[in-house]
This record gives sequence, structure tokens and C-alpha cells, in this order.
Amino acid sequence: MKIAISSTDGKLDTPFNPRFGRCEYFIFVDGDTREWEAKANPAASARGGAGPQAAQFLASSGVEAAISGKFGPNAYSSLEAAGIGAYEADSGTPADLLDRFLAGTLKQVNAPTGPKRH
Repeated sequence: MKIAISSTDGKLDTPFNPRFGRCEYFIFVDGDTREWEAKANPAASARGGAGPQAAQFLASSGVEAAISGKFGPNAYSSLEAAGIGAYEADSGTPADLLDRFLAGTLKQVNAPTGPKRH
């Protein structure tokens, strides 16, 4: 399973970025091998629609689960339409969040968790 975690600097050992659509990077992790790579989020500086654009980026990258802090209505709807599970975190490093996800202790959300921004 391919997992995406929102990040500020693309590193596993620094605090994750709780912003989904406007995070600077996504860390893509293979849940089986734990191999990972960081990619810049092309939606980070979008004038509008960053959440759906970020969701499309994840979908085109083959992601099956997204971990972030909050998911606005448009971002959540886009993830849901793409078949990507949304998991909410409140703190931690991407490495910590990966461990929590694999242990089944991160909450999967079934509705938007943040406000609409635009």
C-alpha cells in the first residue's frame, strides 16, 4: 500500500505538516517495504483549489491512504472520489505517523475535518 504523509521539509524525523492541500511536500511510503521518497506538492502555492489539486496529485501517484492534520470539504471529497483513505493526525513525525498507521491506531475519517478555505 502506498501512503502519503503531509510534510514541511520532506524529512521523516521532523514534525509533519498538518495542512493537507498547502503542505510543501508529501512523503510517499511503501507500507510493505518502508521505502520512501519526498516529492514537492505542486498545489502548495495554488491560488485556489489546493486540496483537490493535492488529492489529484496523490491519486496520479498511486496513493491509497493520506495522512494529514485536517481535510477540508473539497479535499476530502476529492480523496473520497479517488478511493484514497483519509487519516487524521494531531502531532508527530512522518516516521511516527507511519508506525501508528501500520499499527492501526490512526483515525480514518469519514467526513471533512476542516473548514472550507476558498
